[in-house]
Amino acid sequence: MPGTSSDLIRLGPLDPFPSALPTHPLERRWLHYAFLSRDGSLGMVANLSWLGPDPTAPTEATRRMHILLLHQRGLGWRASQFNAQADEQPWSAFRLPNAFAAPQPFTLRAASDSPFVRYQMLRTSRPCTSQAAPFAGNQHLRWQSEPGVIARGDWGFDDQLIEQVESVGYHERVRGLWGWPEMGGWVFGFANDPTAHGDDPPPTALVFTLIQPPHPADATTGSVMLWRHGRMRRHFPRRCVEVAVRGLLDRDKITQVPELARLFGVAPMAPIPQRLVISARSGDDWVLLDFECETAARIVIPNETGIAPYSVHEVIGPCKIEGRCGSDSFAFSFYGIVEFAGGARAD
Repeated sequence: MPGTSSDLIRLGPLDPFPSALPTHPLERRWLHYAFLSRDGSLGMVANLSWLGPDPTAPTEATRRMHILLLHQRGLGWRASQFNAQADEQPWSAFRLPNAFAAPQPFTLRAASDSPFVRYQMLRTSRPCTSQAAPFAGNQHLRWQSEPGVIARGDWGFDDQLIEQVESVGYHERVRGLWGWPEMGGWVFGFANDPTAHGDDPPPTALVFTLIQPPHPADATTGSVMLWRHGRMRRHFPRRCVEVAVRGLLDRDKITQVPELARLFGVAPMAPIPQRLVISARSGDDWVLLDFECETAARIVIPNETGIAPYSVHEVIGPCKIEGRCGSDSFAFSFYGIVEFAGGARAD
């Protein structure tokens, strides 16, 4: 017999985050979404952010910053400003109750109505356990990931309407308290095997995270997580993960967003690699991701603790995945999305 709302509350908040509003200026809550169409020609990244109050404002209130980015091969990137409009209660796999196999709506659009996405979202997989990374004294980051999310619906890209797009992607919730210089940087990414049919989960899905705070020296943390047919089968901790990079992505292949960020003369971010290889091994289980950076959108992020700019690059490119888990070997090639975050350079 289904539980009542009071029964669900005993399991935790009904929404992705606690009902209490953020109270510290550096407190952050994110819902992150990233999708690739089944043929790899379309990519979407969105971040819905609720930030702590501005201490200089006459009344303390949660600040909201939502942004939507769309990419179409051959036409490049389009992005909203940080005032994209979302549903009052945007879809999240981490909201209760959440019928596992029932499609649910999700809409996000720029204030000017373009770009936009209008989806029906469907879960096919289970989330990983929540992870946490403390650093810089009292600062911290907590996150939880779920791959294999199917999004079906329409995309608005400039003056064209792209209808009945089916894409597979990733959803994450992030909660924490940090300043961007103290965070230092991170590398995050995912890839889903696109060969599943209908509402089936990806045969293989991979998510990795590497956080790079400058201090303390032992704070660097991260993981590689492997899903098989909708279930997380392996969690490789940071000590089992190796990362290698090669070359630099041509800056002509990078688009700076939102549009208004170009007015500030923001210094360039440290270069991002042309190729990223991540390997993880524990016992007889192993996985290898080989990612080629093809195109990137640089999001200029406001810095609440100083004037030095900070950036996140959303990068799309082809990748190859192979590995072994237990008695199962797997391999596939498709497109993936990787984030590179860090501070700006003077040159």
